[in-house]
Amino acid sequence: MTTTQNIKSRFPDLNFVKPLPVEAHPRYKPFAVKFNPEHVVLKKGHEKEPGRKQMLVDCIVDRDTPVPLRDGLHVYADIYRPASSDDGKVPVVICWSPYGKSSISIDGMFHRSGVPRDWTSGYETFEGLDPADWCRRGYAVVNVDARGAQFSEGTFFFWGDQEAEDIYDTIDYLSKQSWCNGSVCMGGNSYLAKAQVSFAARQSHPALKALAPWEGFTDIYRQLLRRGGFAMHNTFMAKYQWGVAGNHEVEDMAQMVKTHPLFDEYWAGKSDDVEKIDVPLYLLGSFANPFHAYGSFDTFRRAGSVKKWMRVHANFEWYEMYERSSNDDLQRFFDRYCKGIMNGWEEDTPPLRLSLHGCGSVPNIVERPAIGFPLRRQRLETYYLDAAAKTLHTSPRDNESSVHHEGHGLEASTSEFVLKFNEYTEIAGYAKVRLWMSCKEHDDMDVVVQLRKIDGSGNLLEGINFPCPLPDSEVPDAETSKLFGPQGFLRASSSVSRDPTRSSSDGQEVYYRHDREEKIEPGSIVPLDITLWPMGMVFAAGEGILLRVGGHFLSAPSVLVMKPQESEDENVGQHYIHTGGKYDSCLILPVAARSRA
Repeated sequence: MTTTQNIKSRFPDLNFVKPLPVEAHPRYKPFAVKFNPEHVVLKKGHEKEPGRKQMLVDCIVDRDTPVPLRDGLHVYADIYRPASSDDGKVPVVICWSPYGKSSISIDGMFHRSGVPRDWTSGYETFEGLDPADWCRRGYAVVNVDARGAQFSEGTFFFWGDQEAEDIYDTIDYLSKQSWCNGSVCMGGNSYLAKAQVSFAARQSHPALKALAPWEGFTDIYRQLLRRGGFAMHNTFMAKYQWGVAGNHEVEDMAQMVKTHPLFDEYWAGKSDDVEKIDVPLYLLGSFANPFHAYGSFDTFRRAGSVKKWMRVHANFEWYEMYERSSNDDLQRFFDRYCKGIMNGWEEDTPPLRLSLHGCGSVPNIVERPAIGFPLRRQRLETYYLDAAAKTLHTSPRDNESSVHHEGHGLEASTSEFVLKFNEYTEIAGYAKVRLWMSCKEHDDMDVVVQLRKIDGSGNLLEGINFPCPLPDSEVPDAETSKLFGPQGFLRASSSVSRDPTRSSSDGQEVYYRHDREEKIEPGSIVPLDITLWPMGMVFAAGEGILLRVGGHFLSAPSVLVMKPQESEDENVGQHYIHTGGKYDSCLILPVAARSRA
């Protein structure tokens, strides 16, 4: 039985959708993508389009190269390598993707996410390394269409065992090519990062020397589709899987979000035991990334690799992917492990480089060296909610009080609590809240919390995620463009699934298995412990934090939606937050410093 057959037999209710072929898909049709196996040489100075990055060395391209898989099918790859590799062998960088080998790009993103047009050649796969740059650096870049994507054969699965198996076969094939020095690495953002982590958590290959998962997931259930145990981003998921073009079938994960609401064997198959990873890692992360912040730090914290580094930058991932100094840094890492160059990488590079956001009011802290995360020097400070005054305080409130908000609907109100800092303050790590909550009309509550930075007058502050010449007011309110603040999520009935054996080193991470639910009695007051996603902010004296509590996603829409959608929560009626007396509702902040170093 093949791995595909095994997956289908294990999950008989798993649905598949028929994707549009490449030539008919509106996302790919403008690029006139065709199956075109050919061997060509792109000479130094060649440019795909006017204004694009030129080829910096003579480059050999083998388009739509068939890569054999163990079940007799093939995936197809575009192989870019320096012409000099006919005489001097080079390492391979695999960019494993469902997006097409060189079609869709960041051209469609607002202001190209700050990336000037001449920074990219147009031959890069979306969120992958640019061959024009990396062939000059002495690497072959291999853009692979995942199984079932574009013209690759078979059923497309989102990560998991089948994709890991296919990546193993691809590594094996490429490492044996006459122009390859036997060393293979992988690189890329988002899906491409998740593919790397997913593979290394399941399999290993002696030719794989290094991974560069620049912002990804480790757990699709908890970090994307059912954050806190309730459905989220399903509109995104439906559009996302529709975006896969091909000739076969695509796993209908959007349907599984609905039919498999609890974490079970299906979702476990897409969750990564990163403790099993044993290859050198260069991770990228950002507190500004609402998709990948949790997964990036989770990989860094738990990966079994002895040699692992993480750089937390102050921009959005697409900008960092093509910025010159970022690629110079990545080359040092790859050179050390794929070429065996003793370049001082291990001696010179801090285990962690941390950037904190000032949201325009104070300067960002950019890539300050650190050792581990959570930070060893942090101090946990507890602030107690006061529902009557809508404030936070360092001491518990004696008097009981409550405040309420509508639980359902994107226009529903939120309960808000203000905290001001009397002095310069740095916060970096995992914030956590305990909320005593009730709902008279229903037996469950979907709860979302968010921390927003505010100025001295209480106005909300935002950060811009990349260099942009436009006024902040002209930058769209999208998660990819602006930093708003970390969120945390929990369905009240999921609180019974708390796993006390798993947490961050400081105890701030509250981890839920989400494998069972227990409804609450309407009107009963229950404690809910919620960890917010990692955060890093700096505050001037007089600035502060606004703690928001609502029943729906509180940040901006995703890039694939770009407008608010009907809330996918199951809330009914009003949600009450109880504070004071026996109700110790509080916010615990990881304070890293009270003065600027």
